[in-house]
Amino acid sequence: MGNQPLIVLSEDSQRTSGKDAQSMNIQAGKAVAESVRTTLGPKGMDKMLVDSTGNVIVTNDGVTLLSEMEIDHPAADMIVEVAETQEDEVGDGTTSAVVIAGELLSQAEELLDQDIHATTLAQGYRQAAEEATEALEEVAIDVEEDDDEILEQIAATAMTGKGAESARDLLSRLVVEAVQAVADDEGVDTDNIKVEKVVGGSIEESELVEGVIIDKERVSENMPYFAEDADVAIVDGDLEIKETEIDAEVNVTDPDQLEQFLEQEEQQLKEMAEKVSDAGADVVFVDGGIDDMAQHYLAQEGIIAVRRVKASDQNQLARATGATPVSSVDDLSEDDLGFAGSVAQKEIAGDQRIFVEDVDDAKAVTLILRGGTDHVIDEVDRAIEDSLGVVRTTLEDGKVVAGGGAPEVDLSLSLRDYADSVGGREQLAVEAFADALEVIPRTLAENAGLDPIDSLVELRADHDAGDTSSGLDAYTGDTIDMAEEGVYEPLRVKTQAIESATEAAVMLLRIDDVIAAGDLAVADDDDDEEMPGGPGGGMGGGMGGMGGGMGGMM
Repeated sequence: MGNQPLIVLSEDSQRTSGKDAQSMNIQAGKAVAESVRTTLGPKGMDKMLVDSTGNVIVTNDGVTLLSEMEIDHPAADMIVEVAETQEDEVGDGTTSAVVIAGELLSQAEELLDQDIHATTLAQGYRQAAEEATEALEEVAIDVEEDDDEILEQIAATAMTGKGAESARDLLSRLVVEAVQAVADDEGVDTDNIKVEKVVGGSIEESELVEGVIIDKERVSENMPYFAEDADVAIVDGDLEIKETEIDAEVNVTDPDQLEQFLEQEEQQLKEMAEKVSDAGADVVFVDGGIDDMAQHYLAQEGIIAVRRVKASDQNQLARATGATPVSSVDDLSEDDLGFAGSVAQKEIAGDQRIFVEDVDDAKAVTLILRGGTDHVIDEVDRAIEDSLGVVRTTLEDGKVVAGGGAPEVDLSLSLRDYADSVGGREQLAVEAFADALEVIPRTLAENAGLDPIDSLVELRADHDAGDTSSGLDAYTGDTIDMAEEGVYEPLRVKTQAIESATEAAVMLLRIDDVIAAGDLAVADDDDDEEMPGGPGGGMGGGMGGMGGGMGGMM
């Protein structure tokens, strides 16, 4: 009895231990990085994703690609979280963060083969990340809140290579104006910048409205189209007769009783309309419905009414006009009203919308994006979202660094010097970290069709000579001063990418045992054979082939 094996796991479970587990996780992380690597930089390529229902997304935005892929592998999913964290914290640099994480794993794989322990690697990587963050602080450039030129350059850098370059100057100016408009003492909340996508026209016709656009129409044709110097009311309820919460029957014995019942209901609706009018409102936005009879009385008073306005639009209306939302018209008073110089129903690209403009101090604005097709405008929207994030981050932190791979090359050289002062085998991990950071300029060169070795050699020579802003011009292949060229990125984009990538890589390297309750497969990088579990258990049906043809991702 004592010699019989003790079975703890269920028969369906799989267990992968030791170097096999480390290798499997590393391959999964590298596969995710390779799938988005070709999208990096101004010459990055786009990917087309087609889901099971036939919906098509064409983009080179890292977090969009990874979130739309059906990734099932747990280790790969941890790399996807790097992109999601980067998007939430900064709004840009998602592809860079994932590519760095993948390269950290690739460099670690070589050291693991040399019998360097994973714990040693983890310690070295953490030391290197801390040193890199401090080094970035030293080369960062201070930016003032009113330095519109640099802010526009930062916005333009974020949307480079993302389908919006034809109108980059216009869009970057609109982005900076929008962020500056909604900035207050508490910081910048980009939720107060509404992006309205309009199919039709060209990207150059995009514009910024200092106010709010509601994708609704006035509830009655008898209401005016336009209100000038309008007092605005916001009701977080409805203008209807409320139903009783319990089932009840009303027995009517003669027509007079029915008439009296209907008159009383009509009188209640009339009183609701009169309360809106008595408060002095010219326009009322209602969260719920508006009864037909209430619409009639509001139209008689010359009031524009809009119903079923969602909560996010109500919040923006409140910020833009200064109105205070009330839960019922019974609570509405003159003090709750906001002001807008113009409230009008206008047609844009065939659709009717309510424009609330000419507000005193626009703390909520709307960016109208135009484009020829849905796919074009969706990609421009993603570029705008990244640009809004980086401008917000810059205003909050006030620090930027040069782009074009310049910070990574500079950090790589600094870390190699730092490695000499690190004792023990951790020194090898720091040097590996330095090599991993060079994946960014190397990828920029590869995606631009340039020789990555020649480009890296030139960049290293420039940085050795003290030119810390020297980066790669993907269009000419030359190394140029990115600060003079106006290619900037927020400091936080780089620090967050390094920190997130390091944490994810360290977490994966420290795993030496994978116990899966069901099938788990990942394509082997060398011979395309799958780990136990079959073809359906990998990352969307075979992440190993994603870097080449994107086949099998969906």
